[in-house]
Amino acid sequence: MTSVDLNCDMGESFGAYQIGADSAVMPWITSANIACGFHGGDPGVMRRTVAAAKEAKVAIGAHPGFPDLMGFGRRAMDVTPQEVYDLVVYQVGALGAFAAAAGVRMQHVKPHGALYNMAVKDAALSDAIAQAVRDVDARLVLFGLAGSIMIVAGERAGLRTAHEVFADRNYMADGSLVSRKRSDAMVHGAAEAAARAVRMVTEGKILTVDGVDIAIRADTICIHGDGPDAAAYARAIREGLEGAGVTVRALG
Repeated sequence: MTSVDLNCDMGESFGAYQIGADSAVMPWITSANIACGFHGGDPGVMRRTVAAAKEAKVAIGAHPGFPDLMGFGRRAMDVTPQEVYDLVVYQVGALGAFAAAAGVRMQHVKPHGALYNMAVKDAALSDAIAQAVRDVDARLVLFGLAGSIMIVAGERAGLRTAHEVFADRNYMADGSLVSRKRSDAMVHGAAEAAARAVRMVTEGKILTVDGVDIAIRADTICIHGDGPDAAAYARAIREGLEGAGVTVRALG
């Protein structure tokens, strides 16, 4: 039977600022990518999000990003591979400590925002991320853009990898995501996002903004938790997949 993981970026609130609808999204997903305090999150938010995921039986993963709260980690930074390695080790280690304190084991690591987008175009950065994950815990699964060099880097480092697709983002013909600077970056409408998710899993195809189908592998599907309709998207995608006979479950 066909199966897929459904992940969401979570724990991105910090201090007095509330970001995302984590409690409403949590029942519909199988893996949570938890911010580690750099682009979002703080120690208290990390602890509470780990506890909520544990209670919901949702797999836990670290979501390391650039130290850029004002830009939500979505602005490119001039960083070396060594700096990226250090950033990832630091953040994965921090979430790992909260997971250990809660009596659960992390399943995966998924880079966030600009770090993710830069790494899928830069082999040295992808290698730095993969090596950092391996050195912290070689049992962790590395989530990366489907078919990208981040997947190759993870495999080269000896990690288990997961090809990630996006139900709520549009694609270019080369398999990359449409830039958020463009008006057509996002998919609008939960029903459309669900239909795209089902097709990616059952047919292995996605229609790009150029109007052509490309092949795509979907091990895990991302929903962005900071969107205003994140819970509606999560529910529609989960129900659409299960209605198509797809088993939705964590990878671990």
